Amino acid sequence: MMLPIIPPFQYSMMISLPTPNCLYCSLMIDFSLKNVMFSLKNLLPPCPSPLPAPPAAGRTKQERVGTCREQGGEGFQIEMIGNKIGHRLDPYLYHLLKNILGKHTNPNLFTLLGFFATLVASYLILKGFWFLAGLAIILSGLFDLFDGVAARKLGKVTAFGGFLDSVLDRYSDLLLLLALLIDYLRKGDSGLVILTSLASMGTVLIPYVRAKAEALQIPCTVGLMERAERIILLSIGVLFRWMEPVLWILAILTHFTVLQRIYYVWKKLNSSKI
Repeated sequence: MMLPIIPPFQYSMMISLPTPNCLYCSLMIDFSLKNVMFSLKNLLPPCPSPLPAPPAAGRTKQERVGTCREQGGEGFQIEMIGNKIGHRLDPYLYHLLKNILGKHTNPNLFTLLGFFATLVASYLILKGFWFLAGLAIILSGLFDLFDGVAARKLGKVTAFGGFLDSVLDRYSDLLLLLALLIDYLRKGDSGLVILTSLASMGTVLIPYVRAKAEALQIPCTVGLMERAERIILLSIGVLFRWMEPVLWILAILTHFTVLQRIYYVWKKLNSSKI
């Protein structure tokens, strides 16, 4: 059976069109991601010389990112969503927080609320309430934004806050994937069990490689699949029940990101003669 002709790359059309055919859905997502990457590559200005990175302790997640783009070779510049937006949303998010909670909020509270939202999302996946689970994942992502904004704007950036945020992020990522894994095991779908396991491995290795690089005093945020991208993909997959194509993307691109970071660290070490 011939696939219908895929229209020009339009990310919004990819989301709004019904996709009963899984292969067709995978192709559209793949093409759209390529279009986004090519667009970002063409729009990026020349990369400035990176500034020396401050010590990792005591910095928020966004500050630990370092420079907004790392150059790993010709045609290798890809900007992450978090780096692309940077702190441009801070004034708007802080205004919202100040109107609702005042100036006495605790950033760690938002970190814990984000983790709790992930627990709820995982439970809803296991119970089969996929749409509600997708909304809970989006809510956890919003809390993840608020904790950094509150810490920066209220002068409450602490070493423990950054540490707690990083640890709970790892728990949150793996709890969502564990819920998916249990659901597919119940259904006896071995293919999706393998895909979810591969995605889980890549998800764990991405921050691990960065942590090992930072131990060598090399800021390492290059790659396609940082946490913001993974949360967006998971929320779309859960909301619209497109988990198979999303898991394919995660299983491939998380490990590709790991390889990108290994190559980047190798290049930095060789250039500095360490």
